[in-house]
This record gives sequence, C-alpha cells and structure tokens, in this order.
Amino acid sequence: MIDKSQLRSEMRAHRKRLAGLDPQAAERAASHVSHLPPGDPVAVYHAIGSELDTDALSVALIRLGRSLCLPVVLERDAPMIFRHWAPGEPLELDQAGVPAPLPLAETVVPELILTPLLAFDVQGGRLGQGGGYYDRTFAALPQAIRIGFAYAGQQIDDLPVEGHDIRLHGVLTEVGYTAARKVL
Repeated sequence: MIDKSQLRSEMRAHRKRLAGLDPQAAERAASHVSHLPPGDPVAVYHAIGSELDTDALSVALIRLGRSLCLPVVLERDAPMIFRHWAPGEPLELDQAGVPAPLPLAETVVPELILTPLLAFDVQGGRLGQGGGYYDRTFAALPQAIRIGFAYAGQQIDDLPVEGHDIRLHGVLTEVGYTAARKVL
C-alpha cells in the first residue's frame, strides 16, 4: 500500500509546481461552473498556499444565483460548520488558523461542498492534508454533493482509500467538470 504521508509530501510539491506553471487555472476552472451539479448554498473554501484559488469560482457561482458559505473549524476533532459568506465580507481565523466568516454570520447547511485536495482519482478518491476535517464533515453531511476543486494535473491513477475516507462525487478543474466513476 502507498504511504499516504509520503504521497502527501510529493503531491504538495507537485501542486506547487502546477500553480507556478498555470496561474490562470482557477479562472479557467471557474468558466466551467455551469457544469456543476445543482445545490444551494455552495460551500467554497479560502485557499491556502498552492490550493486552487476560489475567488473567480465564487464570483461565477454568485452570477448563477447561488449563495455561498465557508467552512469553520470550531473544534479540531469535530465536523466543520458552515457560515454564509459573500466575497468582501470580513473573516477571522478559526480554530485551525484558517480565515472564516465571523460568528454573527448565519450558520447554514451546504447542499454542495467544494473541497481543496492534494490528489484525486477517477473513482472519487481524495487525498487531503491529513487533518480529517473534510472527511468528518462529509460523514456528518452525507446528503451534500462533494466536489473537488483542483488542477487537472493532480489526478493520479489509484489513490489509497481507507475506511474513514469519503469519496467525491466529482472534480472541477481547469479543463472541466468530471463526475466520479464510483461513489461509495
């Protein structure tokens, strides 16, 4: 079996290379937003490091009439909650140190969750940072549609999936939206 920590390290470096090679990838990915499954509100994320930026995607979703929310970590070992958010609204650091909407923002349950990732495969496998935040949240919100937002170059052939890993329904990249072949 593949060592996930080794794979994470390799894929972090690979994603950073992809980000440097294609600074317009996020804008091209946003141009395919109309191909996403329906769902409102839509959870986006605040990009950190070389994660594919969601700014253009957020604007495109709003143009389609969808409302947005961002994840908030209140407790490190619990599912995330989501608060309503629109571009330009103030953010503060949550318990994971990630910018999140202020507590006065309305708490909502997203119907569609866009998630960052390090790697993905065609069966809906997702390799995250390793903290388990999204897997715990996906388990708590099984009805939500789970979509990865990534560079096409982050796709690998066969991602190791463990019992606690929850598959994606699809992935949106700079080349378009692709539904997963198998969602369990």
